[in-house]
Amino acid sequence: MTTHQTPNQIAPFSAADVRTRALARLSLDLPASATDPGHKPHRGDHILNPDLYTEGLAAKATPAAVLIPIVARGGQAHVLLTRRSLTLRRHAGQVAFPGGRIDPEDSGPADAALREAEEEIGLARAHVTPLGFLDTYLTHSGFRILPLVAEVHFPFELTINHAEVEEAFEVPMHFLMDATNHAQESRTREGVTRHFHAMPYGEKNIWGVTAGIIRNLHERLYA
Repeated sequence: MTTHQTPNQIAPFSAADVRTRALARLSLDLPASATDPGHKPHRGDHILNPDLYTEGLAAKATPAAVLIPIVARGGQAHVLLTRRSLTLRRHAGQVAFPGGRIDPEDSGPADAALREAEEEIGLARAHVTPLGFLDTYLTHSGFRILPLVAEVHFPFELTINHAEVEEAFEVPMHFLMDATNHAQESRTREGVTRHFHAMPYGEKNIWGVTAGIIRNLHERLYA
């Protein structure tokens, strides 16, 4: 006899829970801030640092997309993250989502996020089901990032492109979605203080844009 779970019976932070919430609260339609360069995104570095936002920053920003891969492991959902190669000129060694700028050859943000995941960690798109977009995230470094939440299906294998990625690792969804693990920190460089979100996980320092996007995931799905 086959039984069907209602949403209230789905185990918290399971892949089924994430899928149910994402399908109910997110959409695969592009948000206005992704299609209109002049539209100021609701999310970004400028939220904690209003002085970083200048008129025209969003319009000049480079369109980019990242994939938020949700993996079911041990009955619980995990988020697949990467640590950038130590040899990169920018953001070396930082924790990130697979992703990058949207190329002219890409059919859109979703295609770009899936392509970058294939190129960076060898995650074949045949194993990925898109669930919906988060809000566009504007970075002070000049990128307008559209995050795509997606479910990853077994069996899948990863092949790390070490020119871009040092390693790939998973973090339990229940840790990332627990607001008590969300901190705000700041750093001062050349006399300028920048505030940012941070979610240290063991030896992995999740901070900056990646933590800001995870914070948005929490607000959209679990707040």
